[in-house]
Amino acid sequence: MSTGSLKCPGCGSSNIVEDDLHTQRQLICVDCGAVVSEGALTHDTFEGTDVSYSRTTAVNKKPCSNQIKGQQRVKAICRALRVNAEIETLSSTYFAQAYEHENFIKVSLQKKENLAGCCVLVSCRQLNWPVTMGTISCLLEADTMMMGAVYQEMIKFLKIEAPLVNVADVMEAHCQEYKITPNDVHEDLAEDYKNLNKRALALVELAAESWIVTGRKPVPLMMAMVYLAWQSLNPNHVRLKVNLEKFCLIAKVRKHRAAQIRVAEIKRMLCKLGKEIPWVMDAVTSDNVVRHVGDIVKNRYALLRRALRTHEVALQEEIEDPSETEGETMCEKAEQTDRHDNNTEADQHPQPNWGKRVLFAPPCVTHPKKRRVHPAGLEDVTGDEDISDSEIESYIRTPREAREFALTQAEFVTQSETPK
Repeated sequence: MSTGSLKCPGCGSSNIVEDDLHTQRQLICVDCGAVVSEGALTHDTFEGTDVSYSRTTAVNKKPCSNQIKGQQRVKAICRALRVNAEIETLSSTYFAQAYEHENFIKVSLQKKENLAGCCVLVSCRQLNWPVTMGTISCLLEADTMMMGAVYQEMIKFLKIEAPLVNVADVMEAHCQEYKITPNDVHEDLAEDYKNLNKRALALVELAAESWIVTGRKPVPLMMAMVYLAWQSLNPNHVRLKVNLEKFCLIAKVRKHRAAQIRVAEIKRMLCKLGKEIPWVMDAVTSDNVVRHVGDIVKNRYALLRRALRTHEVALQEEIEDPSETEGETMCEKAEQTDRHDNNTEADQHPQPNWGKRVLFAPPCVTHPKKRRVHPAGLEDVTGDEDISDSEIESYIRTPREAREFALTQAEFVTQSETPK
């Protein structure tokens, strides 16, 4: 600070110097010792710069380390899926909104990690990029059930409208996950992605027409389709000996438990159609039906009509010929007698399971959940009834309780017999 223009107000001297012996610097007149001016912390160049009050009270919240890692995880997933820049930007925006939302502030770290995958998934669905939740969970090595719960919470809290994904739309991307090109496996096991996707899509359409796709998770279903398509494109003795588990090891993918069940269901459906091929003379079973998949897919509409017609004829013959259903009739009479003894209207007129009478039916109809049957005679039970001693004794389970009860009973008898 320049002191040449300052003068002492007491003596008028211009011999003014800075006193730096104290923590707060002062300007002092050398001639009379008067303090010309006191230093201010905000104007002292050695103490700091001028800061306005509004700037000192402003709060600039910086993202925490977990949020920064989450954004990096979002970008890593987008790069692994090779999505475009628009999806990556939208995913980062959704993650920033969801991470700072009040419903996701105090959740576990595992849920926050799944949140990154959910943001990428909803962005892909909105911008029509084929990807499944199973693929995202596989990249994050996360639980699919937990990711599904986080996904539902996110679209609810952020009010996001996400379209549903069709299995056929994501089949091409799913086929590319299987490492079965000529560069990866032997020539007998190798298959082209385009041919594999085409055959798998045809099987998906056939399964949709026979209700197998209804209400099923897409990833195990697509795995079963890819496995059967791979076998049917070149049904040699090498591929037919490879089961689903070994196929997943060859293709370097993780096997889903439900995929084996889907394989069995699709084979049963293919057997029903394979029996209608006119030029096939041998019996079509689940062991050899893979050899006929090409013909079934090529003529699926004609085979579906023939199979439905054959099934209707068989039902009509069963109704007209009572000798074939004699055993069923006796069982039905026995069931009607039992229902009559129960005296319940619901049991006297049960709704028939129409899924057993048609060729193809939804899984919820073919295998319905068993309803809990309440025993008759318990409608008047209120809980205030008297309980007998024998019933009370039957509730005693452990030996310790039995000994304590016996000792208490003996002590009670002794006290009652003692004269007062």
